[in-house]
Amino acid sequence: MRIPGKATAVSTQSYFQQHSTVGRTAIPGLGWQISQAGFGGYRVSVGDKTHEQSLRQALQSGINLIDTSSNYGDGGSERLIGRVLGELIDSGELKREQVVVVSKVGYLQGFNYTLAQQRKQEGRPFPNLVKYAEGLDHCLHPEFLEDQLERSLERLNLATLDVYLLHNPEYYLSWAERRPIPLDEARQTYYQRIRLAFEFLEQAVSDGRIQSYGISSNTFPEPARSYTFTDLNRIWQIAQGISLNHHFRWVQLPMNLLETGAATEANLPDRQTALQFAQDHQLAVLVNRPLNAFRQESLIRLADVLPPNYPATPEEVSTAVDSCIQLESQFANGHLAGLKLDDETNQHLLDYLAVGRMMEGNWGGFGTFQNWQDVKARFILPRSQTAVEFLSNRPDLPAETALWLDAYVEAANILLAALSAFYQEQAAKRMTRIWETAVTADPEWQAKTLSQTAVRALRSTAGVSSVLVGMRQQRYVLDILAQLEHPITVKERTDSWQQMNEQSKQ
Repeated sequence: MRIPGKATAVSTQSYFQQHSTVGRTAIPGLGWQISQAGFGGYRVSVGDKTHEQSLRQALQSGINLIDTSSNYGDGGSERLIGRVLGELIDSGELKREQVVVVSKVGYLQGFNYTLAQQRKQEGRPFPNLVKYAEGLDHCLHPEFLEDQLERSLERLNLATLDVYLLHNPEYYLSWAERRPIPLDEARQTYYQRIRLAFEFLEQAVSDGRIQSYGISSNTFPEPARSYTFTDLNRIWQIAQGISLNHHFRWVQLPMNLLETGAATEANLPDRQTALQFAQDHQLAVLVNRPLNAFRQESLIRLADVLPPNYPATPEEVSTAVDSCIQLESQFANGHLAGLKLDDETNQHLLDYLAVGRMMEGNWGGFGTFQNWQDVKARFILPRSQTAVEFLSNRPDLPAETALWLDAYVEAANILLAALSAFYQEQAAKRMTRIWETAVTADPEWQAKTLSQTAVRALRSTAGVSSVLVGMRQQRYVLDILAQLEHPITVKERTDSWQQMNEQSKQ
């Protein structure tokens, strides 16, 4: 039996009587109170005890908003939430009515992608499917929404979902731009599809399966001239056209110390920003990616980075690259032939034992420390370690090749360490500059760490209802709770965000 009930004004208010020191926001039109930071379910999944403990601690300690999506962990995130909610409700520690659960719909990956392929073979494909990328489709058609809402409710084990969001509907516009479809035609189709989805969602409210709905879009803050821009005013008019008593109440968008568009991009009538428009129309705003900023196609993690113990100069990195290349040449021209391997294996070894050659002329182009760490962990280390293990495990490996292998492993480790130190030092300096810029823009944003400053800036800004933060570990929960218990004045801070925007571009 699914968990009965739904979030209510009375019960969410009573939740904060138990957690009186935690910052909360009242949601206009609904009367709910939600924590100023919500539990982001993007990278959590059922079966991971650490994730389960983190969610349990958050709900027990003053965080009563949970955000997830049908595609997070291929449904595993929703299952985790359903399990933990059920346990806490059964034990009497929590009431269903005290918690606001948000989920999203639109993506076809993993199970959903396979489901779509099966339906296509059966001659009943989901209508209006957008083929976005290999293994990734997108859909907002009511037939798909019906299927997905039932699956989400089943995974969450809920009778009613409090908030249901269309997840990145602008994928259609990205697809249309590549076709290319004329902008006016694409936008007409885009908003027609959203209207169809809203009509379904209003019916789902009437059915009692959801309480309210909205849109999660990365393009609400974009310039109005952008092809993929999502016009919040036009969305509002669609909802108004369906019913003056509509249940379109929520907007989710990215905003952080480097991506300030929600507060600074005047892309709506009367030169309003998305945040100002939402306030004027009593729309609740959930902020995602508060600590993960995208700048010039690079990911920047807004968290303190310690300087490396031993900084590396560009000259030191170049020397390490040259050492690796020299050893790689020795292997290719001398040792490889003596191993008497087939051509395919020879080529694999040459491709995998190529740390120096891969870095030659490229090592300065990884952008950020996070990008470098990601490339190293996902691409460089697995390939080189596979080749090293292959050679090390050969019983007939010549002694001189074994000596070469030891020298190469040492040289590759020196190069990787030098590169990490180089990017780490850059990141440490950059994070300090961002923190100093934020504190200068608004002294009330000052906190001990950059991540706390980033969250404080958002939750102190009028119009922001809750900041969605990944809390996969209990220490992350404790860090956010410490921030939520710090008193802050919520007020209009457009000037602060404008200054942050101008300074961060320099």
